[in-house]
This record gives sequence, structure tokens and C-alpha cells, in this order.
Amino acid sequence: MKNNTVLLSFFFLFVTGIFLKAHPMPNSVLLLDVYPENIKLQVQIPLKEMEFAVPFDVSDTSQLTSGNKALTNYLSQHIGITGKRQLPWAMHLDRILVKNTTQNGTGEFFELIAEYTAVPADHNTRQFTLYYDAVIHQVNSHRALVSIRQDWENGIIDNQGTEIGTVGYNLDTQKATPLNVDLRKGSNWRGFISMVKLGTQHISEGTDHLMFLLVLLLCAPLTYFNGKWILSSDLKSSLLKILKITISFTIGHSLTLILASLEIINFPVKTIEIIIALSILVTAVHVIKPVFPNRENIIALVFGLIHGLAFSTVLSELHLSAYRLLISLLGFNIGIEAMQFLIIILLIPWLLIISRYKIYGVLKNGLAVLAGFSALAWTKERFSGQENFISRYLNAFTENSILFVLFLFLLTMVVFLGSQIKGRGKSLR
Repeated sequence: MKNNTVLLSFFFLFVTGIFLKAHPMPNSVLLLDVYPENIKLQVQIPLKEMEFAVPFDVSDTSQLTSGNKALTNYLSQHIGITGKRQLPWAMHLDRILVKNTTQNGTGEFFELIAEYTAVPADHNTRQFTLYYDAVIHQVNSHRALVSIRQDWENGIIDNQGTEIGTVGYNLDTQKATPLNVDLRKGSNWRGFISMVKLGTQHISEGTDHLMFLLVLLLCAPLTYFNGKWILSSDLKSSLLKILKITISFTIGHSLTLILASLEIINFPVKTIEIIIALSILVTAVHVIKPVFPNRENIIALVFGLIHGLAFSTVLSELHLSAYRLLISLLGFNIGIEAMQFLIIILLIPWLLIISRYKIYGVLKNGLAVLAGFSALAWTKERFSGQENFISRYLNAFTENSILFVLFLFLLTMVVFLGSQIKGRGKSLR
């Protein structure tokens, strides 16, 4: 009988283990935004776990606010930070809310989110100890995943979260083990390099910005004559146009990027995004039928001012100090220009070669029409706030833009080899 009881116990534990593995419980999540003066701490606690640890009811989510003293007292007793001299930091509760969320493998659940501003007693946010045992003190299997969402000096600026440790129950001490955090390896150089990378990433993923510039550059091999475009065989003139357009666009977006980042000027983001879409439409029309002949550099400068306002939103979201903002402006702009230059180098040679053949007229009009339809789709989306199928295709194109470079290369080879075979490689005038 005793053996049967033991076997049944093992069977129960085995089945329970499988069930728990198949249905893992959600973890708490702690997200840190590190600044020179303070740290913004966001604590995410799953309510289904919290109900086992608190002496009050959490089922009525409308009561889970910063005005609930039982809740705020509980959190203050189980969340804290000390400096390297064990001096406690001031923890200011900013807000509490409840939202529906999902973690990998756990499905949907409600979680309580508490946001704090932690101010160090020793004026040092680079080295500290994080204390956390909410839920853990009662549910020993619970864990808290700690990530840094932003730390400019260590190049963490993407808000995706870089995990730095886990807080869990220690069987030896019978309490949660504090997490020691050391961020002293950070530097201004790391912050600068991260901003260069962010600039390259932003422009490479900014399909609308690139489309505006590249569509405008389709005019470079063209000459305005008698109310219409004709192809020019003057390579020097085409290269000079490319240089003027590119520099004008750079001056335009750099100027407003600086002014908007320093909060000297400010415009609604939605309005900016709509104007950017319309700038592509205007440029596409100009490529098909000259609207501003021989003034492409002026178009690049004027609309570049609008595009720079869009670039500035990336920096404003980082909430940097004046000194770091200046460094970030330099790095971010260098990244934008470097990626912009790389893309031009990859695309323009093939366009210049194709422009010596009749097919260029068909190609530039076709690309302009596609850009125009894209601009209309973006305009509609940005007015309504709802994504459409054209926008989805454009996003997919951005992820596979190298295929466009390959297309131009293959088209150039086909046109060039075809003209050589036929012996009629003529420059168009």
C-alpha cells in the first residue's frame, strides 16, 4: 500500500510538472531608463500571480490606481534601489495602470504597471542595487526579468530592452536576491556611435525619405527643353545635378533636425508625415511632366526642411540632456548622410548608364507612377490612421530593397549587352 502511495505521488508530480511546463506562469518585468539625474523604472506585475501575494482584492481593476493606499504601500515595501554606499534612493510613484498583455508561451493576461522616478542619494545612476520581491515573497517560483530600455552611455536607445539579470527566490537565504547593476563601462563615445547606427537604421528603414530623394534624382540625367524633358548625354552635368540635389536635401533636413531637436520649432507629427507623403507625389509628377524645371535643388531644400522635422522625432523621444543631445545630433546626422551616400552610390551609376538609352524614359515614368501611387497610399493612411495593403507591400519592399538594386543592375546589363549585340548603342540627346 505504501509503495502504491509513493508511486501515485511520483505520478502526480510528473503530470503536474508536464502541465506547468506546458502552461508557464508569466514573469514580472522591470524596465529601466537610465539618465544622468535619475532612473525611470517601470514595473510590470501579472495580476494572476499578484493575487496570491497581496492581502487585498485585485480582481476589481478599477480600484488599482495610485490612490489605492494598500496597493502603493505594498509596492513601496517590495521595490527599492540603493546606491553603492547602501544609501536608499527616493522612489517617486508617477502612475499606476492595468493593461492586457502577452508574454511568450503564457497567452494573454492582465498586468499591473507601476512607473517610478528613482532619484539617487549619491548622484550616481551608473552603479546601484535593485531590490524587488513583489509576489516572489509568497510565490517562490515567480521571477522578475530586469532589462534596460534606455542607457545612452552604453548605446541602448532602441527601447526594445536589453536584459541584464533576473531576480528570484534564493533557497539558502529564503528571500529574493537583490540585483547589482554596474553601468560604468558606458561613455560618450558609445553614445555617439549608437546615434550613428540609429541614423543609418532610420534612413535605411525610412522608405518615404529615400523614395523622395531617389525620385527627385531621376531628373538628374534630364534636361528641360521646350516644355518637356529630354535625355542629356552630358555626364558632368548629370553628376553636378546629383550633387546639388543631395547637398540641398542634406542642408534642408539638417537645419530643421537641429532646430526641432533643440525645441526651437515644433510641428504636429501627423501633419509632417502627411506633407512628406505629398512631397513624394509632387516630385513624382515633376519627373513625368516638368513642374519646377531646373529647380530640383530648390525642391530638395524646401521638402528637406519637412523631412528633417520627421527625423527630429527620433531624438526628442530619448529625452537627452543638452550636451548629449548635441553629440547625438552630430552622430545621428552622420549616420543619415552615410547611409544616404551609400544608397546613392549603389543606385545612381546604373541609372546614369541606362539614361543613355531610350528605355530610360519608360523606366523613369514607371518609377514615378509607382512613387505617386505610394504617396497617395501613405497620404490616405496618415489621414485615417489605418494601414492599407499598399503600405504593407511598401514595408515588405523596404526589408528587401536590395532586390531593387539587383533589378537596376540586371536591367542595365541587359540594355547594355543588347545594344552591343545590335551594334546600335546610341547616346540619346
